[in-house]
Amino acid sequence: MPAAVSLHQLSWSTPANQPLFTDLELSFGPCRTGLVGRNGTGKSTLLRLIAGYLPPAAGSVTLAGTLGMLEQSVQVAHDATVADHLGIAQAMSSLDRLERGLGTIADAGTADWSLPGRMDAALQQVGLPAFDRNRPLDTLSGGQRTRLALARLILARPDIILLDEPTNNLDADGRQAVLDLLRSWRGAAIVVSHDRALLREMDAIVELTSLGARTYGGNWDLYVQRQALELAAAEHELSTAERKVAEIVRKLQAVAEKKARKDGAGKRQAARGGAPKILLGGRKENAENTSGDGARLAGRLRGDAAEAASAARAQVEILTPLTVTLTPTGLPQGRNVLQADSLSGGPDGSQPLIRDLSLQLTGPERLAVTGPNGSGKTSLLRLLTGELAPLSGTVQIHVSHALLDQTVSLLDPALSIRDNFRALNPAADENTCRSALARFMFRADAALQQVGTLSGGETLRAGLACTIGGNAPPQLLILDEPTNHLDIHAIAQLEAGLQTYDGAMLVVSHDADFLAAIGITRTIALAAPQQPSG
Repeated sequence: MPAAVSLHQLSWSTPANQPLFTDLELSFGPCRTGLVGRNGTGKSTLLRLIAGYLPPAAGSVTLAGTLGMLEQSVQVAHDATVADHLGIAQAMSSLDRLERGLGTIADAGTADWSLPGRMDAALQQVGLPAFDRNRPLDTLSGGQRTRLALARLILARPDIILLDEPTNNLDADGRQAVLDLLRSWRGAAIVVSHDRALLREMDAIVELTSLGARTYGGNWDLYVQRQALELAAAEHELSTAERKVAEIVRKLQAVAEKKARKDGAGKRQAARGGAPKILLGGRKENAENTSGDGARLAGRLRGDAAEAASAARAQVEILTPLTVTLTPTGLPQGRNVLQADSLSGGPDGSQPLIRDLSLQLTGPERLAVTGPNGSGKTSLLRLLTGELAPLSGTVQIHVSHALLDQTVSLLDPALSIRDNFRALNPAADENTCRSALARFMFRADAALQQVGTLSGGETLRAGLACTIGGNAPPQLLILDEPTNHLDIHAIAQLEAGLQTYDGAMLVVSHDADFLAAIGITRTIALAAPQQPSG
């Protein structure tokens, strides 16, 4: 029987009793399916429901085949080893006992003598060396642990795999390992990801929104084309609905004006005494009844039209990308923005990650820094901005600048977005503050949200609003892996904000689609570390 996953009337609510799924009907066949949607729509939760880690509030999950899951992050014991992370510690211990002549009948009955060779092959498939299986897990980088988890799936050989943001924190080689695994996978795969290169390998895309789930045949590029068509259709539907509301309002106004003229004529006739009182009383009663029926009908028509317009508007808001207009930075062409000469340093003074690096950035150049995990990309940014003191060499930044790291640490999580803006832009008045935040979709009360309560995408958008959204944006923007942990829509919003920024930019990122979208003009690649990363 082909591998498959079926969800029937699946419902689940958050611990705060906020419904996330209600009567969800969805099926996944023996193909590769990308699961996309804004943060908070429940993508990771849906995977955990499918895997059985969470019980549904109602409905059912049916699996045809065995299942394995790669989670975003897994808590591991401090003394865990490579074999523990691969899920083969007991099986390898059994083989060890048999080799030493200490094995039991149970060991002999369950022995898999092909396991050591399969382990080495799985590690090689995901781009890892043949690690000692007893090596402590805490000596590996986060990217190496993710690859190790992929190797575990290869060893387990399930019929269905669930991957939750598998390329987060992976360098280019690690991302390629995930791509290669999915290209060769013959069972069912459900992948939550914001990596567009990975989503282009999918056979189908399922989008989760507040309105439910929808399946699109084809990969990411076909999905984007369909989304553009749906946005055009939704905007047309909204325009039609709003015209209908306006038309009904005009007709009701005309009827009301006609009735007012007729009532006025009746009152004048009554004043002249042109009809018996009993007849005038009957006419008044009929008019009042007719008026009441008309008011109820008018109210229903107006309510129906307004409801249709509201539904159409909600659909447009879901589909419409962010567009931003920014104040120019005034950075002149060719201005010397940043100069580093013979720079060496890093967090460990005895083993500098950056060695004798010279770099010049001129405005409004856009420079990307790439390299494998552990090559010192973040350390380079910290050296350039003065957060780390260099062991040797010099650095000068000649223009105003702002650094947005992965956690947007320049924002105070205890303050509102509005208060953070005022703190970072002390010369700005309230109107400037509100206008800047509105450009990044923080309007009215949304600007009063506490930063610590925002999602990752909202926090980064708030960071952009508070740095480049005002009347005096910095002439150099430095970004450290800005797309990590963002959903597809948040990345699109980030790209929209950066596309209209006219200053110089220095970006660390593994996301080739993101770098292309923001118009990177030059790239420098750092070499792999000389020592194994811990």
